Amino acid sequence: MLTSQLHPAFKFNGLQFDHPDDLLAFAHRLKEDGVKFEQHVAKFIIKWFNEENYIKVKTSGSTGKSKKIKLQKLHMINSAKATGVFFKMGEGNTAILCLSAKYIAGKMMLVRALTMGWDLHVVAPEKDAITQYDNKYDFAAMVPYQVYHSMKALNKVKKLIIGGGEISSELEELLQQKNVEAFATYGMTETITHVAVRRINGAGRTIEYAALPNVKFSIDERGCLIIEAAGISQNIIVTNDLVTLLTPTSFIWLGRFDNVINTGGVKVFPEQIEKKISSEINLPFIISSKKDEALGERVILVLETEDSTKISNYSEVFQKLSQYERPKKIYTLSKFPLTENGKIKRNEIKGLLARYKFIKPNEQ
Repeated sequence: MLTSQLHPAFKFNGLQFDHPDDLLAFAHRLKEDGVKFEQHVAKFIIKWFNEENYIKVKTSGSTGKSKKIKLQKLHMINSAKATGVFFKMGEGNTAILCLSAKYIAGKMMLVRALTMGWDLHVVAPEKDAITQYDNKYDFAAMVPYQVYHSMKALNKVKKLIIGGGEISSELEELLQQKNVEAFATYGMTETITHVAVRRINGAGRTIEYAALPNVKFSIDERGCLIIEAAGISQNIIVTNDLVTLLTPTSFIWLGRFDNVINTGGVKVFPEQIEKKISSEINLPFIISSKKDEALGERVILVLETEDSTKISNYSEVFQKLSQYERPKKIYTLSKFPLTENGKIKRNEIKGLLARYKFIKPNEQ
């Protein structure tokens, strides 16, 4: 049985289609004649309307080896509808697709538009895509990098979801000056993008994530999040995300279990440290750790730069941190290893550090 449906109000760059066959014919032309990003869109549409009841997608590979998994089309539709309910988005709303349809986030923007009848503007997934058009949009999805480069144009968007990377304190503060309703999202490929969102600006700003409809949360013995969402996954999903569970439908995210640093018997979260100092360091960086006889692990700062002679003195920056959070040494790498969709491979960096000498001790 064919699960996929075409909402009669769906529009693709102003074009409307009376029947799925018309959209498929358009997609086949786009696959042959379009540029790369258009071909990714076309390939997904063709697969969406085939006889299979699933779509094959690749996981991000940020915490392990990337792999292909099957997502049920019905589950993808349910996820799209949950987003529509949560954000009060329905037939005729306008949206922009400025993410690559090669990845799940871009694919789901297409599913939402096809399922709920959105007027979708599909553009190249460039860092400042939204600045290049005069259109106004009810809904948009971007990665943090795009948001940074789209600040002057965010007034074109009513509701914006941000995913695919950490949102720094600096970015959150910049968004306080904007009228757009901006939300951080929590999710992964296995949960068909977001299952929880957090308002990050305006009067509704909060530190906690709220579940989408029909999603429930609990924690395991490690304190890691467990996700139960029958409509989008046949299995309960046990994550490696450490959280403070507030209710069965809300939590505060702390960091990844596999990233936690135990230094002197105190657990610190690299992601939280990075957020505190992100506005003070103008180079790509991560907080990591090295083995230490006295502390067990010592906190370190790793910078991405090819010129280690121009490293700033970060002693004042580190004073913002608690005693246990302060990096004891600074290391540099010329290039951070990244996953296919741009996430830093933290574990691989740990393995590389042995080849490099530290730049400056910051014994605190």
